[in-house]
Amino acid sequence: MKPGCYIDSGPCDWQIIQQENGSAKVGLAGRYLPSGEIPDRQIVFVRVVREESSDTVLPWLPATIHEGQRWEISLELPVGGLYRIETSLKPDGLGIEYAFRGDMVHHIGVGELFVITGQSNSAGYGKDPIFDPPELGVHVLRNNGKWDLATHPLNDSTGSIHPINAEMINPGHSPYLSFAKYLKRELNSPIGLIQASLGGSSLGQWNPAESGELYGNLLEIVKSCGRLRGVLWYQGCSDTTITLSQTYGERFANFVKSLRRDLATPNLPFFTVQLNRFVADPGPWGMGDEGWSRVREAQRCAAKELPGIFVVPAIDLPLSDNIHNSSYGNVMLGERLAKSVLKHLFSRDLQADAPDIAAALATGGRELRLIFDNVSSRLYAFDLKPGDLPLSIFDESGEIEIEDYSIEDNMILLRLSREPGVHGVVHNQYGANPGYLSIIDAMSHLPALAFYGFKISKDL
Repeated sequence: MKPGCYIDSGPCDWQIIQQENGSAKVGLAGRYLPSGEIPDRQIVFVRVVREESSDTVLPWLPATIHEGQRWEISLELPVGGLYRIETSLKPDGLGIEYAFRGDMVHHIGVGELFVITGQSNSAGYGKDPIFDPPELGVHVLRNNGKWDLATHPLNDSTGSIHPINAEMINPGHSPYLSFAKYLKRELNSPIGLIQASLGGSSLGQWNPAESGELYGNLLEIVKSCGRLRGVLWYQGCSDTTITLSQTYGERFANFVKSLRRDLATPNLPFFTVQLNRFVADPGPWGMGDEGWSRVREAQRCAAKELPGIFVVPAIDLPLSDNIHNSSYGNVMLGERLAKSVLKHLFSRDLQADAPDIAAALATGGRELRLIFDNVSSRLYAFDLKPGDLPLSIFDESGEIEIEDYSIEDNMILLRLSREPGVHGVVHNQYGANPGYLSIIDAMSHLPALAFYGFKISKDL
């Protein structure tokens, strides 16, 4: 080996590091091989420059020298990048420009770090072509344990060191490159993605109170990267059986609580996606219409009942096959998630929350008022016929038909075929494959969140 400085531990090429209060602390350590007869008069220096220009970010700084020709240093890097970390070994009495060579780390960024969790629509199974190119400053920790420029498919299993989440078939396009590029543009800082999802995975594989095998893998991966800004979660199709769907909310809450505890981040945000649709017959797959509706309802309620949980809709997105979002749908979903992050983590004034049912009030006779939160201007139902609305009303006597309706701002007035009984409920977009058109916010065009079994109250 030639004289110089060698890095044994520290950040890797292409790594994105989570910023805190505008900077990130980065530790490096290694060894050096001196030249000549006076090794105690040779000093390790480290500097940081901008990758694109070599302009100085941090000037040459002396490292701490230890016995056995070891060295270490702690650097505080400002938000931004991409950066290059350089090392050198400077003999006493010589200028730094004549120092001996040293190892370097390339394409480092300090910004926001998100972990991708969930099943196939999180892993990305969009199969149709779309222009969604890579971009410097949007990087991914791949399954081979190495940081890289983020490109599709993010869940590539080539050289994986995590066999537990290796895909059985090749994934394709996911929402999260679009998500990360949108955030990078708005925040003007690098975005890092940690890939941990698995197609077909059940909530039980992520919940340490059940099998938890993917949970353990997730912890191992995240702890190797430091702190996170948030969790990206899209899962639920595998839990749409009647039995599993009934406990989905409780089990998801345990997953959230456990991950926050084990990462020592009690307020770790989760950005979740309410399930899209399954257009095949769900019966032979062990699923059911009620199960799909129950899981969507649990996802809706989690965002209302658990702090730091946010949900975006996907029910209106196009599909690539019978269950997976298309590439076009994924681009739309990535932008929805990015807007939710900008609104809830960075206080941006955006229309990022979908309309959500707040009250169902029987006003006497055959009228029912549905009142929604998160409506920026007014609701819009595409002027559908009453029978084509995605709403359905039931009570102890069965289904109640909708004969007519009108919309005023955030309220839908339904005129029913009969007055609801004591145990009346209303559903929105019930089943695995509900009606395609949704009730939307006329300004943001976000569809109202699907809901199931929402109780009708008497308007006194």
